[in-house]
Amino acid sequence: MTIKFVSINLLHGGTFLDNILKFLREQDADIVIMQEAYNSTDPTLAKQFRSMQVLDEELHYPYNDFVAAFRDMDRTEGKAQIGNALLSRFPISGRDSVFFFEGYSDGAYRDVPGNYQNCPRVLEHVTMETPVGDIDVFNIQGVWDLNGERYSDQRKHMADIVIEQVSGKERVILGGDTNAKTDNQCIKDIEEHLHSVFGSELTSTFNMRHKDNPGYATAAVDMIFVSPTIQVLAKDCPEDDVSDHKPLTATFEVH
Repeated sequence: MTIKFVSINLLHGGTFLDNILKFLREQDADIVIMQEAYNSTDPTLAKQFRSMQVLDEELHYPYNDFVAAFRDMDRTEGKAQIGNALLSRFPISGRDSVFFFEGYSDGAYRDVPGNYQNCPRVLEHVTMETPVGDIDVFNIQGVWDLNGERYSDQRKHMADIVIEQVSGKERVILGGDTNAKTDNQCIKDIEEHLHSVFGSELTSTFNMRHKDNPGYATAAVDMIFVSPTIQVLAKDCPEDDVSDHKPLTATFEVH
């Protein structure tokens, strides 16, 4: 069985939402994982803060999941939660999540410069039923640190949690925005258990159209990992202008 997989950081729920919708229609993926998704249904808010509602109405995926990291008190006056999300053509038989530190913030965290290192970060996990058996899909947005190479205690803890969560599972796909460079020891820790689809091939996964700091041009932080049971047939990091991150796509053979 082949599976088309996409990972995309939406940038505040979809700053370039029309571009995102166009891109996802063209990709026609079986599974889409997203970071920085919003779940509001308040019609007074811009569409980007209603990402899940808009994506559902426009793309018509039969299954989805959303895990809130915090309630946004700065951009939406607390009317929307932001977190990790996914769309799937496969039924979801189980779901859970785990925070890397602290936990869900219902207003205590403010998403403003100088406070990003305290941003709640969560690992979303769903089990999907497929014709060849269950697949466990993990969606990560990693702990924030402007130094992508620093092997901090938080990053070590993040890697330990990921390893604990994927251990013992036969078919695993892990992807998302790790907020760490590929040569960070926390990524190497994960690679002892899962295969990195892109490895060190990518120079950067940031869209420099929307970045001023030149350091982002050499920072590949968006990644996909798979268990040894999954074969990678194709992979790409398209240049589509959908976010301040580049999306990742991959096609897998799964038995």
